[in-house]
Amino acid sequence: MNTTIPWVAVVDDDDPVRQAIVRLLDLAGIGTRGFAGGAEFLDFLSVSKPACVVLDVHMPDMSGFEVQTRLTQDSPHTQIIFITGNDSLDTHRCAMLARPIAYLKKPMSAKFLIDAIKLALIEVTRQDVSLAHRQTPT
Repeated sequence: MNTTIPWVAVVDDDDPVRQAIVRLLDLAGIGTRGFAGGAEFLDFLSVSKPACVVLDVHMPDMSGFEVQTRLTQDSPHTQIIFITGNDSLDTHRCAMLARPIAYLKKPMSAKFLIDAIKLALIEVTRQDVSLAHRQTPT
């Protein structure tokens, strides 16, 4: 995978779910890399930063919220799509505080996921253009 173009990280400790999402996005022509946990994903940020991360909320090594907190510091323009198989009002409330592009419940609609990722990629492009305009000398 060429990580110099926008790509999507899929962070989920559930192998079949992560693999299915990676396959779906590959078939949709979206550059993707899967990670089995938050620590593995955060370590990879020193190599390349994704435009968007599909992030499971409940993982054993590090919760999606812990990953999101670190991601905000290390890669503030990366867009987040939270996914969860254990939805609750508290989980939803915490997720919304992070202002994700989407909050999806497993099993999720492939169309909703792809639409959310496309929206995230548009947002990243918009931010890049805005930043370029601010850095252009007048």
